[in-house]
Amino acid sequence: MDTIFTLLMILIMIASVLLVIVVMAQNPKGGGLSSTFGGASSAQFGVQRTNDFMEKSTWTLGAVIIVLILISVVVTGKPKQAAPVIPQAPTKEAPAEKAPASQSSAPVSVPANK
Repeated sequence: MDTIFTLLMILIMIASVLLVIVVMAQNPKGGGLSSTFGGASSAQFGVQRTNDFMEKSTWTLGAVIIVLILISVVVTGKPKQAAPVIPQAPTKEAPAEKAPASQSSAPVSVPANK
């Protein structure tokens, strides 16, 4: 269980770092990576598709992170018990009965045989 949780956390961290890189590479005004490679016109060498790729990768990485988090919650959740366990009190045995006390309090002397 711990190895699955660790693996999921590592995958979430990798996807998060990739998402940060992809978002930082974008420019909100349409420049970004496409203007770096293609200059002002985005019709050269198919650089126009760079914005589409960046947008799709942003949404995909966001969805991957959400799915991985949900999977980690389901996998590491506490299992439900099938039936409630009723604790049983330890059974105490009745104490042994005491031997009946003799009627006389004086010691009984036994005659010696000759």
